[in-house]
Amino acid sequence: MISSLRGMNDILSEDYERFTYFISTATKIAQRYGFHFIQTPLLEETALFKRSVGESSDIVGKEMYQFIDKGENDVCLRPEGTAGVVRAFIQKKLDRAGGIHRFFYHGAMFRYERPQKGRLRQFHQFGVESFGVDSVYEDAAMIMMVSDILNELGIGYRLQLNSLGCNDCMPPYREELVAFVRKCEDGICEDCVRRVDTNPIRVLDCKNGSCQELYISAPKLINSLCSDCGNDFNTLKKILEDNAIAYEINTNLVRGLDYYSKTAFEFVSDNIGSQSAIAGGGRYDRLVEFLDGRPTPAVGFAMGIERLMELIVMPQTKRDGYYIGAMDDKAVDLAVKIAHMKRKTDRAVVDYKAKNLKNHLKAADKINARFCCVIGEDELTNGTIWVKDLEGKREEIIKIGEF
Repeated sequence: MISSLRGMNDILSEDYERFTYFISTATKIAQRYGFHFIQTPLLEETALFKRSVGESSDIVGKEMYQFIDKGENDVCLRPEGTAGVVRAFIQKKLDRAGGIHRFFYHGAMFRYERPQKGRLRQFHQFGVESFGVDSVYEDAAMIMMVSDILNELGIGYRLQLNSLGCNDCMPPYREELVAFVRKCEDGICEDCVRRVDTNPIRVLDCKNGSCQELYISAPKLINSLCSDCGNDFNTLKKILEDNAIAYEINTNLVRGLDYYSKTAFEFVSDNIGSQSAIAGGGRYDRLVEFLDGRPTPAVGFAMGIERLMELIVMPQTKRDGYYIGAMDDKAVDLAVKIAHMKRKTDRAVVDYKAKNLKNHLKAADKINARFCCVIGEDELTNGTIWVKDLEGKREEIIKIGEF
């Protein structure tokens, strides 16, 4: 037997219902905020992610599904969504058109990492990207949108905030942080030793417990913000407070690349184990320029769908549509014809085997149909159909021409 590849799962039955419910809910809310759908390819040039995600990142260094195609192109399956949307934004010359452009997307991403609960090698994300708005109010809108989505899905969360500063306040802070880490270099893990030279801000995000103990006394960027960044961060906090969105400050919440600036946020859950992040985002004002576009302010977020599946509170399912069956083989063709007409406006499921009434009622109940409709020998003779409302428990005989 051929099985699916490790970390690449099928989505069936109840999982599919949860999956599509998430997509429809998130889509509805993104559209309320004025965002429009964008779809980018699963396959992109590897260079796009090396430049956007960073060559020193684990994603690029260890996790990408990368290969040389038949045209000798270095390509990979997309490991995240933002880079492709930015590439499309530039390729369509929207960076030159000016104005405000707001997009949402959902689809499969691929990373070769150790599969575990909520973390797969093929997984799905929902994300949004906003271009052309240089205002902390747009940052707040991103956070409000995630909050609205999680609230509608019945998922509890904690919101964590930080500011990454800007080109004025980040460089001196980076030097201060490197000096601090150098003093305790003997006690940190190999990844942190490497990051000191390649991506020093990322040491604060280390998951090693002993490293985190050392970094408790590390300098905090939030204490070194310039006046503009400080004012924006205070404004963001006030907007959230005014809109009753609780938050906590996490000074270790970082993004390791230079094009990230100011707002960084993460939504975490206490119900999914150690991998607690369920959504994250922030401002990346220099990424469009970094990928050869015109300077454009931008902010966005992404949510991992599989990580949220078990947390979703599904609405109570209502009975829906028609189950149509026959008690006589001669009535099957008529049942098919009636179902074909009903499908122009409603869901209709046909059973092609003649059964007794009790078994038809069981089958209708199993698919959660609203109406069980059965044609027996008498109904076939009289041109009628027996119909039972499984919700209201009423039953009646109806002329087929009036059904």
